[in-house]
Amino acid sequence: MKAEGILALDKPAGMTSHDCVAKLRKLYKTKKVGHTGTLDPEVTGVLPICLGRATKVAEYMSDYGKEYIAEVTLGIATETEDAHGAEVARSEWDKPLQREELLDVLSALTGTIEQVPPMYSAVKVNGKKLYEYARQGIEVERPKRMVDIHEIELLSDENEFHGPFPSFRVRVKCGKGTYIRTLAVMIGERLGSAAHMSELRRTASGPFTEEDCVTFSEIEAAILDEKAESLLLPLEKGISHFESWTADQVTEQRIMNGSVLSKPKEMVQSRAAVYNREGKCLAVYEDHPSKPGLIKPEKVIAQI
Repeated sequence: MKAEGILALDKPAGMTSHDCVAKLRKLYKTKKVGHTGTLDPEVTGVLPICLGRATKVAEYMSDYGKEYIAEVTLGIATETEDAHGAEVARSEWDKPLQREELLDVLSALTGTIEQVPPMYSAVKVNGKKLYEYARQGIEVERPKRMVDIHEIELLSDENEFHGPFPSFRVRVKCGKGTYIRTLAVMIGERLGSAAHMSELRRTASGPFTEEDCVTFSEIEAAILDEKAESLLLPLEKGISHFESWTADQVTEQRIMNGSVLSKPKEMVQSRAAVYNREGKCLAVYEDHPSKPGLIKPEKVIAQI
């Protein structure tokens, strides 16, 4: 079995992204497996994983925009900002939360906003991950970052949210580096309440959606039927967001040899994917750093 392509995994709860990679290495009997950005262990949903030659494009897939469906619970704060950390604050609601008030807060948090990563995260400070400090009980200053919240849609249809700890569901479309659990805390702060993210599912990562996804059970069944390769999507889908142009036969051979080329008129941006006439990606080219009008291979994708 030649495992080559991108697997859109429906990641189950309870597994780290590394756990998923390790399991797929065994299932597909290949060491060339790599994920394109982590999901927390208890988060489910879309996790694109590259196998074989597709690992060459994995680095280009980490900047994808993402889409999530999250449940936010008000009145309780946790040390991890999600449902799996110890409770650190509690403030029961004594009146219904009005839908319009919540919609106003969601609107105010849409756009480019400033976030402070949670202490229980993989962000590094002085070469050490924040969660390592947190586990030692050490509080360090966390670097603020600007993130893009493209859209927050309220999925719950209530006009009033009742209970001492009201909860609601939202769909969030966001850019790279956004912490949804921190967004949940920020929603609570705007409402004057403690809050945490009580549930999260990723529904899209770049061009990969839930409709593309397969479960481990489906993969195992496909392997038994010797159809596991059919679950892999072409690596070209992983770089479909790149500008592209098609090479003729002569240029194709030069590309395979890693040659510097004249920049074609079809290439407007500083980086582009180059395809052959059969629609297979040959290489990713970028502007030459010291020779205007020329482009050089950033990475050759095709095999000679």
